[in-house]
Order: sequence, then structure tokens, then C-alpha cells
Amino acid sequence: MLKWLKRLFWLGLFFAVVGIAGISAFYFTLESSLPDVTSLREASLETPMRIYSADDALIAEYGEMRRIPLKISEIPQPLVDAFLAIEDSRFYEHPGIDPIGIMRAGFVWLTTGQMRQGASTITQQVARNFFLSREKTLLRKLKEVFLAWHIEKELSKDEILELYLNKIMLGYRAFGVGAAAQVYYGKRVDQLTLGEMAVIAGLPKAPSLLNPIRSPQRAQARRNVVLMRMLELGKITQEQYEAAKSEPIATRYHGADIMLNAAYIGEMARKYMVDKYGDDAYTKGFNVYTTVSAKRQKAADDAVFQGLLDYDIRHGYRGADKRLWQAQEPAWSSDKIYEYLTDVPSSDPFEPAVVTRIRDKQADVVIKGGLEGTINWDGMKWARSFISDERQGAAPRRAADILHVGDQIWVWPVDDTQLRLVQIPDVNAAFVALNPQNGAIEALVGGFSFELSKFNRVDQAKRQAGSNIKPFIYSAAFNSGFTLASLVNDAPINQWDTGSGSVWSPKNSPPVYDGPITLREALARSKNVVSVRLLRSIGIGKLMEHLRLFGFDVKPEQRNEALALGAIEVSPLEMVTGYAAIANGGFKVTPFFISRIEDAQGHPLFEATPAKACSDCDNQGPLAAHNTSSGAETTASVPTENAIPGAQVAPQIISHANAFLVSEALHSAIFGGKDRGMNAGWMGTGWRAAKALGRHDIAGKTGTTNEAKDAWFSGFNSQLVATAWVGFDDHRRKLGRSIAGNEYGASAAQPIWIDFMKVALAGMPESPIPQPADVTTVRIDNISGLISSREDGSSRSEFFQRGQEPTQSDPGNATLFGEGESATPGTSTEDIF
Repeated sequence: MLKWLKRLFWLGLFFAVVGIAGISAFYFTLESSLPDVTSLREASLETPMRIYSADDALIAEYGEMRRIPLKISEIPQPLVDAFLAIEDSRFYEHPGIDPIGIMRAGFVWLTTGQMRQGASTITQQVARNFFLSREKTLLRKLKEVFLAWHIEKELSKDEILELYLNKIMLGYRAFGVGAAAQVYYGKRVDQLTLGEMAVIAGLPKAPSLLNPIRSPQRAQARRNVVLMRMLELGKITQEQYEAAKSEPIATRYHGADIMLNAAYIGEMARKYMVDKYGDDAYTKGFNVYTTVSAKRQKAADDAVFQGLLDYDIRHGYRGADKRLWQAQEPAWSSDKIYEYLTDVPSSDPFEPAVVTRIRDKQADVVIKGGLEGTINWDGMKWARSFISDERQGAAPRRAADILHVGDQIWVWPVDDTQLRLVQIPDVNAAFVALNPQNGAIEALVGGFSFELSKFNRVDQAKRQAGSNIKPFIYSAAFNSGFTLASLVNDAPINQWDTGSGSVWSPKNSPPVYDGPITLREALARSKNVVSVRLLRSIGIGKLMEHLRLFGFDVKPEQRNEALALGAIEVSPLEMVTGYAAIANGGFKVTPFFISRIEDAQGHPLFEATPAKACSDCDNQGPLAAHNTSSGAETTASVPTENAIPGAQVAPQIISHANAFLVSEALHSAIFGGKDRGMNAGWMGTGWRAAKALGRHDIAGKTGTTNEAKDAWFSGFNSQLVATAWVGFDDHRRKLGRSIAGNEYGASAAQPIWIDFMKVALAGMPESPIPQPADVTTVRIDNISGLISSREDGSSRSEFFQRGQEPTQSDPGNATLFGEGESATPGTSTEDIF
């Protein structure tokens, strides 16, 4: 017997030696084809691209994989213990391989012919996740073992564990524990309860089957297994076990922790990054910092939302989206209503709802999600019936005049106690604000809802400019010898057009005329016929070239006098850029929206260095200078001795003096005749802003196109410029008329600008446009515009570019452009063209 035992021993030893030799030979055969595990030290985890505001508020996240990389020191110890307990309790003791587990897996393979058990350690899982496929073959398993040995030699245990906890797939596109905590619980890992940690630790075995959203019962059972293992290993106490085991499985899917609603700027940044980096943009963990500020972006978003909602309310209720059942039909059950509403997309902050009961001045509704509520009279009494863009019905007297049982409607939960009947506006808007000194976009809203329309009206929509173009016409006039005090005849124009065979007769709006009027007042009150007379004096070719300086794409076919009335299509971004040149002293800045880009480790990859306006210096290149006495244009080299060393100076397209004079007229558009000691007999078209904002450093211009299809307002101080546009995407529709009156730039677009500026300028010291050194003041007669020695109300102080101030004091010598045409006294408060 002993002899046979010795023989068996030596036979076993022989086979062991042969096995070891075979494995060694196999290892040396495979070694050259094994990946280099030292690359793990520089491992790049696929992480999504994140877009931030200038003040670090998350705007958007793009990428198939959700991952929040964490250092091992940032992961709570109980979460680490949970993973080790269920996945590899001897992780810190073994050399990367668990022999018992391998023998068990090998036995199953020998007896069944299938690789049903993995028995992988965490180190082996790291090897598989980074270097190998998930196929269950013996060759892949042997490679995994060899790689695990290499990894254990190259990395510390903590480094291996850190890679594992950041790489592991945990369901719902969440990779790593940081992303799982956010996806399932909307928390950081350090905010998780013990029970929640155990749920996450239980996921690697089968993420799709065990996750708490899809399978709460399975997740609960797996969690309890994890907790039991932790208890057995002494990682938690009995009390902790019982408390964690009693926690309910309460979870839902959480998207990225978006802090700022700026979807349009987020999409602009995404497109830029994909154009620059290709598909790597979605996986390399880029952090993109935009120029928008959270405060101003939210103000812009709120202003556009409120402005469009107010317009929609003024024009009446268009009715329910759908009637789900008629009065003679059986009412839907609660379950059927819930099921229907589940498939109706929400439009934040609006929610779809169904009317279930009508009372005298109340309506009971079921809201998406199964909530029940009541719309009281204050939440629906606005809903006159919509007849057309020009007409609304009579004011409703009871709820039945507005709603019917079975209506699928939209409601706005204004607060916890109040529901308001609403509708998604047909009308749309665009808003953009930028820093005129360097072109940085500080707020941008491309429409009412990015969810409903990805079309960005700020830079993709081209709309007629209307009277918003007039400041640039006046700028050309100042270059041609006109001054703020120049008199132009505000009188009707009737001109035979041989091409069309009809009379072209541009009108003021309202169609009243004031006779001789200064350019300051004419621009402030948006006199259409004065703009046409200026165009005729400047010359249409010269005006077209001047408009192109500001970046406006004036086409040859637009070479007609309608150009003076804004018959040119521009985007809101082009418009605000043009106004920036007026606000910054004449420099054409280039709008930009990305300030810097960092890689996943925070290393800088790009930082914007925009060309800036310079109030103390002029252009480095040629500036079109105009001889104001003759109107002849020459080219002059502009000195740069005051330029900031190393700074890029934006090209100067108009002089400081020209920009200042235009801004002065636009200041009067806000404050009227009172702003410079003039007679207070007139108001500018933007007068609503003066009282609303309570500051004196603002200037701006309304704009409404022919037939009121586009409404504009652009305004600024020296530190902030913004443009608001309102209109229908369908170019055939007019903004129309409501119970409150006609919809013009002052009533449709300016309120958005005002609401934004209330927030954006709050706490900012007044920052008026500085007076240039070559601009002087002269006291002039209110009527003639010539020098006056009187100090009473018949005269005022006016600005002139040095050399252009009047030299005469005899009112009889006043020059009136457009003399001889009839004039009718009147007062204009708004403009159509």
C-alpha cells in the first residue's frame, strides 16, 4: 500500500511539474502578444464632454458613457468594503489570482465542457475590462490570469481598485461608482446611505437585471446579500445591517446634474467640439467653459419665456390640443388618462393635463404623473378665444366658455397651490447679450424651447431688420458731415417708380410729420422719411459699404431706397455685433462663446484671446476717415502708440466720435427730450426702459418691419449690449394686434430686453459711453440748431465732433435738408419700418 502511495505521489508530482512547465511554456509563448500593463498608469477612461458656464455651472453633458472619475481617497470606505465583500474579499491578500476560484471554474469546465464560472478577482476584472473581451474561452481566461500577475507587479492594490471602481459597468450607461451614484440616486458617492452603497456594489454581476430602476425586487435581494457578506466579514455591525436592510428601494433615473438651462449655447459648444476633435469629443472627458454667466443666462431665459407667454396671453386661447372624448361618450378611466399622458412629452415648465370636470369658474384636471389639481378662475380668465393674429374674442365669463371635459390641455404649476392654464406659444424669439469690449457672449436664447425646436434663431435665422438698422444709417450720415443738430425735413415723400409703375411713398408710423427736425430727435423717434432723405444725401453705394463695415451682408440686389427702412436680412447675432461697435467706441469685435477648453485632468488645451476694443487707442490698421466738409473718403493710418502691449486690438470701423454721437441719439430714444436739457415735448420710441430700469447709462433702438412681421430691440451701455427679436418662424404671419394694441418692437421685443437688463445690470455702477476728446459741446438754438447765447428753454447744449460745431448764430441762415416739401406738425411714438 505504501509503495502505491509513493508511486501516486511521484506521479502527481510529475504531472504537477509537467503542468507548471506547460503553463510556463505557454506563458512565454503568449508573453510577447500580451498588452503592456504599464499603460494602465496612463489609462484614459472614456468620460463624457461637459459644457460649463463661465462660473462653473454645468450646462450640458454629451457622450454615450456616463462616468465621474474619482480618486480612491474620494470613495467612502463603506462603498469600497461593499464591493470587496461581494466581489473579492481577499483582494488585499492574494497576488491577483485566486487559486481556489480558478480550480472551481476549471472543475466546472472539465465536467460540463462550458465556462460557466469566472472566479475572477478584481485584478482579473481590471485586466479584462481594459485589455480583453468578455468571451468565455480558456485562452482568454489564461491571458486574464497572466495579465493579472503583470498588473499586480506594476500597480499598487489601491491603484488597481481605483481603476476598477471607475471602469466597472453598472447599468443605464453608468460606468464607475461616481456615475452610478448620480444615475440611480442623484447624489455624490459621499452622500449615499449604506443601503444605497450595497445596491450599487451588487450591480456588477448583472447590471441590466439587478438595477433598482428596472428590477427593484431583484436589486433588494442582491443588496441584502451584499450586506450579509459585509456583516460576515465584520465590516458593519448588526445594527447597521438591520438598518440598511430595512431601507426601501427608492430610486429613479437621474440625468446629468444640469445646473443651468442654456441648451442652445450647449449645442453650439457641442458642435464646435465635434468639428474640432471628431468623435473623441464624446469620450475624452473634455471640459468646455463657455463665456455665458449663470446669472445673466438665467435672466435671459426667464425674460424670453415671460415675453412670449405674455404675447400669447394677449392674443387669446387657441383651444385644447385634442378632445379625447366627446360629451356624449363615456369618460375615460383614470388608468387610461394616466397611460395617455405618459406618452405626451412635457415642455418644461408646462405639463400636459386632461380636464375631468367643469364647474362655474373652476376646472378639475389630471396632470401627467397622476397628480390631480384644480385650475381656479385667476388661472384661466385670460383665455379670450383666439380668432386671428389681429382679433380676439370676448372675455370669458365662466370655465365652460374656455374648456370642455375631455380636453387635453397644458398647465403651469406656478407654485404648490396654483395651476395656470397655458399653451405653447406659436410665436418665437431670440435673445443674445455680449460684452461689447471683447465680443464674449454672456447670454443666449435661441427660441422658446430647445426641446421643441433645435433651430437656433440667434445665429441661424435671417430676418428683416426694420428700424433697428437706422443707427448705422445715421453713423454714415455723421461721416458725411451731418451732426446731431442738423435739420432734416420730416415731410411726406412721394416718388414715381418707373420700374414698378407706381408711386413709392414711405410713411412714418403713425403717419404724422413734424417738418424741420434734428437728427437726434429723428433717430430717437424713428422717423422713416428722414432716414430716406439721409440715404439720398449719403448715396446708396456709400451707405451699402458703410453697412458692410459692421458685418451686414448687403447684397447688390438690395441697392434701393428701401434699405433706409431696414429692408435687409440679418441675424440677431449680426445685429448685436453691429450695436457693440457703437457701444465700444467704434471697434468691430468678433463674438465668441468658448473661453477655454481643458482635458479630463484639467490641463488647458485652449484659451480664447479675443481682439478687444480699446477706448484709449485707435486701430492698428487703416481706418476709413471721411472729410466732413466735402464728403470725400480717404484712407488714413491710425496711430497705435496707446495700444496695450501684447493685446490684440479689434479693427476700428468708425471713429470714437462717430460712435459717441450715434449713442447720444440712442440715449434720447430712451429718455426723450429731457435727457440733454432739451424741450420735453417728445419721447423716444424706447421710453419704457427709462422708468423700468431707473438708470441713465442706457441707450437703445426699437425696430418693427413692414406689416409687423419682425419686432426688435437692441440696447446697451458701455459694458453690455443685447438684442431681442420676436416673430413667427412662418414668415407669412404678422405679429398682429391684441387687446393691448399693435405689436411693435416696443411692445413685443423691448419687454424681453428690459426684463433681462433689470437682472444683468443690478449692482453694476452706471457705465455711460465716455465722451471722446475730439467731441465738444456747444449751446445751440432749439429750432435752428445754430449757436445761441441764451440760457433759457429756447436753447440747449449739444455734442459736436470738433470742427463740425456751428459757427453762425443767425437763425435766418439755418440750413434745412429737404426744404420746399410740405410738413405737418405731429408727434411720433413708435415706428413700423
